[in-house]
Amino acid sequence: MEVLRQLQGYFWTKRLYLFLSILCLAIATALGLIYPNLLRYLIDDVITPRNFEGVPILAMSVLGVVIVKSFMQFLHGFFGGRLGNYLAYRLRNACYEKLQFLSFRYYDTAKTGDLMSRLTGDLEAIRNFIGFGFAQLLNVILMVVFGAIMMLSINWQLTLITLISMPLLAFIALRFESQIHPAFQEMRLALSSLTTAVQENITGVRTVKSFAREPYEVEKFSTRNERYKTNQIFASTLWSRFFPVMELLASISIVLLLGVGGYLVIQKSLSLGELVAFFSLIWYIIGPMWSIGFHINNYTQSKASGERVLELLNQPVEVLDRERAVELDSQRVEGHVTFDGVTFAYGNKLPAVVDINLDAPPGTVIGFLGGTGSGKSTIIQLLMRAYDVNTGSIKLDGKDIRDIQIRSLRGQISSVFQETFLFSSTIRNNISYGLTHVSMEDVIRVSKLAKAHDFIMELPDGYDTVVGERGMGLSGGQKQRIAIARALLKNPKILVLDDATSAVDMETEHEIQSGFQEVMRGRTTFIIAHRISSLRHADEILVMNEGRVVQRGKHEQLIAIPGPYQDVYHIQYADHIARLKDTAGEQVKQ
Repeated sequence: MEVLRQLQGYFWTKRLYLFLSILCLAIATALGLIYPNLLRYLIDDVITPRNFEGVPILAMSVLGVVIVKSFMQFLHGFFGGRLGNYLAYRLRNACYEKLQFLSFRYYDTAKTGDLMSRLTGDLEAIRNFIGFGFAQLLNVILMVVFGAIMMLSINWQLTLITLISMPLLAFIALRFESQIHPAFQEMRLALSSLTTAVQENITGVRTVKSFAREPYEVEKFSTRNERYKTNQIFASTLWSRFFPVMELLASISIVLLLGVGGYLVIQKSLSLGELVAFFSLIWYIIGPMWSIGFHINNYTQSKASGERVLELLNQPVEVLDRERAVELDSQRVEGHVTFDGVTFAYGNKLPAVVDINLDAPPGTVIGFLGGTGSGKSTIIQLLMRAYDVNTGSIKLDGKDIRDIQIRSLRGQISSVFQETFLFSSTIRNNISYGLTHVSMEDVIRVSKLAKAHDFIMELPDGYDTVVGERGMGLSGGQKQRIAIARALLKNPKILVLDDATSAVDMETEHEIQSGFQEVMRGRTTFIIAHRISSLRHADEILVMNEGRVVQRGKHEQLIAIPGPYQDVYHIQYADHIARLKDTAGEQVKQ
């Protein structure tokens, strides 16, 4: 019940629905006890003495009980449904909100399919149990207690003989719960793995087809599906063992009742009506004992699902606002960024960046060059507080960014990443994402700066064209230019271009770079690039290697000094330099 206790805060404000649902079900259960008494009355006081005048009264009594019982069952479903839906609504919102604020470190290892499974299947299992299953489980206890009391009031000796197998039934049910719960946990994990495989395959279908890996993906899915099937079969095997044993013990109770009860009727110690009433009441107890497996099934499923949902809700948010973090005044932010001895490592790994020192006054353009894994993108992630530095500090206008509200800090930064993400919406909505009251003129203006306006106008619906999931239907260069326009529309004090032109051709890159000269004016700009052409106009270029700055300076300075920057320059411009030499040689010959 620990899981339910932790989930209590999400439905306790509507606990009246829970209590009313239980109360209505208890009343319906109590009314059900009237049927055996009516049968006893029918046999002993009507049929046996042939006193048929009481039949109309008996019939009207049955009708009244049926109507009231049905109404109570309706109210049970109504209040239970309200409670379950309220819980699911609040839990779903809480999970989604948690996902919005979880740190980047969590998403480094999280699987989309697993998260989707928690927000759908697991939430539904919790909703069903809290809304209905919990009351039904309590009702099992009520039915057994009420039924036992009624039987004891008729004949206590026959009751004890008949119920002799009930403790064993309860023991087997509890033993079953201890075995089925791990099975359902494993089944949920298998389902999450299966969902993840489907999600990854659909998202990466172009890659799958381009490598002709359809058979491999089918085999991978089949393997995970086999795991899920195995878990389902194992759970079914447990059920197949449980039901026959329960039915055997229940049958023993019926045999004892008919044998001993029949003998008592013959001996005139028990009336025929009382035996029939007893027979009805025994099913009032055996029925719940049989169905307790079903209720335990619901409970264990909801328990396993609750553990998975709580695991998400209890995930620590590593990057948080400090208690006295301030909100920036956007009108006064200048964009002066400094890194002072910054060192950072991902978890227990080796440091990704080591002792980074940097001073970027307002309007400065800082470039980063280096191989994969050299720490370029990590520096930008630290500036945005995707992670907190291990040692050193990063300051904006002289204030440690850890003393600035995260939302306020990121509101001053616009980023264009190498891997562009577009939402399944119109191009206009993608460009104006996160902003309200944006005019169409502003959208067109930044689109022209990003060299995106022309190709957008060639689309069927222009800026109202709906792009597919993740921007499907657009080329890599087109998506990147839309992302650039989105960053420019935000009008930030700090602009981050993380290989922002890697997916466009050299001519388009040159046109975009020309547009950047205007938008960079008055902004602090950080450019990560593999092409020196994107960095040559930077005020300072930092050459990174294994998390350290191995060279720094302007393009003209670095190109004149032997080192990594000069090596990259010669590699990228080897053909161009060779053509210049050939042209010079031809001119000398002439």
